[in-house]
Amino acid sequence: MIRTTDAGLLRVVTIDRPARRNALRPADLDALEAAVTDADASVVYLHGAGDAFCAGADLDVVARLDDPAAFARHGQRVAEAIEASSSVVVAGVDGAARGGGVELALACDLRVATPDATFAEPGVKFGLFGAWGGTVRLSRVLRDGDAMDFALSGRVVDAEEAKRIGLVSRVVTDPKTVAEDVAANKPDALAVVKARMRDDRPREEQEAAEAAAFDRLVSAYASDIAADRE
Repeated sequence: MIRTTDAGLLRVVTIDRPARRNALRPADLDALEAAVTDADASVVYLHGAGDAFCAGADLDVVARLDDPAAFARHGQRVAEAIEASSSVVVAGVDGAARGGGVELALACDLRVATPDATFAEPGVKFGLFGAWGGTVRLSRVLRDGDAMDFALSGRVVDAEEAKRIGLVSRVVTDPKTVAEDVAANKPDALAVVKARMRDDRPREEQEAAEAAAFDRLVSAYASDIAADRE
């Protein structure tokens, strides 16, 4: 079950299956995608109910899959939708993030942990691996050696180590406060910064887009200043 709460420029999205450590079924993936992509808020805060962020795919569902590749593509599409969302998406990880839960967090723009957060890709221990884009994003977020170690060992990484290797940017008592601080900034600027930092085109094209975006924002800023003086 996915719940949403809107408060001004912040949408809170809660993965709410605490009895299953917030493990996701296909319908949950669809609801999660809609909750993020339909948001009018400039910032989306994604977290889990209970004592886990997300255990990833519901393994009872995985064991009965008729088309595992389609299920993998389903999770990939949701992760891509989170990454491409016009909103800044902040993952607040409190408790366990496992498998697909780590992969969804990797698709977010910011990952913030509590001291109780832990991370692992345990699939290798029983013959699986993270197929919701994890093998792609891990090597983008972490250094190559750290990414390989995390993916191949299946070991549990605590919050402080996650910060040291770059898996999260901060360790705080309440990650939602980070999302609230980001949401206090100007929505247009947030959208531009996200778009620019997600741009993977050749450098010259990126710089041209950056200059054009700066031009638009300066024009809007100047108009606001002029209006305030009237």
